[in-house]
Amino acid sequence: MILEDFLVKTDEGYYCRYGKFFIDARMPVACNLISHAHGDHATSGHQRIYATAATLAFMRHKFPKMRSDSTHIVALQEAFLIGDVEITFIAAGHMLGSAQVLMKYQGVAYLYTGDFKLQLDPTCEPLKIVPADVLITESTFANPAIQHPEAEKEILQLKNRSSNIMLGCYILGKAQRLTALINTYLPECEVLVHHKMYAVHRLYEEFGPARLTYKLYNRKAMKEGPANKIYLVPPLTFNSYFKAKNVLKAFASGWERLQRQNDIELYISDHVDWKDLLHFIDKVQPRQVWTVHGDGRLLQRHFAERLLVRDILTANG
Repeated sequence: MILEDFLVKTDEGYYCRYGKFFIDARMPVACNLISHAHGDHATSGHQRIYATAATLAFMRHKFPKMRSDSTHIVALQEAFLIGDVEITFIAAGHMLGSAQVLMKYQGVAYLYTGDFKLQLDPTCEPLKIVPADVLITESTFANPAIQHPEAEKEILQLKNRSSNIMLGCYILGKAQRLTALINTYLPECEVLVHHKMYAVHRLYEEFGPARLTYKLYNRKAMKEGPANKIYLVPPLTFNSYFKAKNVLKAFASGWERLQRQNDIELYISDHVDWKDLLHFIDKVQPRQVWTVHGDGRLLQRHFAERLLVRDILTANG
């Protein structure tokens, strides 16, 4: 029997009272499972943390005072118990070390996706699809109007440009994926990375499958030689250079609002779009779908009477 409150949304994060643990807690808790290292999912201060080796490496970089005795490295595909709940981390394909959390309790399988994507990404473990009775899925782009192009084709938007390019992107995950895409499909271009990205690139090379070619940014490199430089910068830096001259601006994202007022549109997302989300649901074959991280109403409408789709329950709500 499916327990409607097996995982609920609380102020602290997503809580499983049957195993007495949280997933992606936003404030310190006794026991927290972390799906991936992005700041809206990975926080410090917990008494016990379960995460993949890469996720913990990124967290130690961001939180150097994080206690090592509080962390437990979880290998993908290896089951372990917390209380009476059997837990397995499954590759999510979102970024290096990202994991879905498969929970089995009293014969029912609950799958929390975290953030995930189906598009291939040479810098991280590919998504693995497993069956589940309840799918607890992100719904960031759960809208039939949104369809992301293939990243391999989209990166070619940067080819044969007359000026160097300032490419805005997130420091962790997106920057490394873009570097790999540029290395592969635009080998004539030189990748320069912001100093905040440099250490993360090094960690990706240590823990990930891809070898990346890049240099630490310096002004001299941008000004000298041919106009074949692509400078990767984090969002704050990108926004601060809104009057930058002699450079083309682009921002890699699935959000249309982040493409406005740029010289080049670059729709590269690390989340599933509508089509991929439907394909994923079809393969998981759940009896129920609970939505998190977005708006699930269009998904509810799409499945109507065929499949129960609802928002995750809120504790005491």
